[in-house]
Amino acid sequence: MAKYLLLKHYRGAPAPVNDVPMDRWTPEEISTHVRYMQDFAARLEKTGEFVDSQALAPEGTFVRYDGEGRPPVTDGPFAETKDLIAGWMVIDVDSHERAVELAGELSAAPGAGGKPIHEWLEVRPFLTAHSTITE
Repeated sequence: MAKYLLLKHYRGAPAPVNDVPMDRWTPEEISTHVRYMQDFAARLEKTGEFVDSQALAPEGTFVRYDGEGRPPVTDGPFAETKDLIAGWMVIDVDSHERAVELAGELSAAPGAGGKPIHEWLEVRPFLTAHSTITE
């Protein structure tokens, strides 16, 4: 089994087919979307392929070390993660092909008008002791 991160982006990927930002969805459309995500995770729990998932709040801050005795530096002239990453799911599957298959299915979560979003999801393998950084 290999773990993969299915990363949901706000921006940075090609626009989804149903490209209506979530802040313009009705409460019912949001509920339907969340229910789809929960049902998807529950199904993967039964197969042993689900590890964890989280939606992320829009707040966030970049922080970096700025030297001994100096306060951390926050923010900067760059795109912030809070503007880019909407949430994630970690799966543990037998193959990269299975990770891609599940990401494709998750991409069909309903959005505005109850129609599938067809959003692009980033599929990233976890770095393990047996993998190299160039994989």
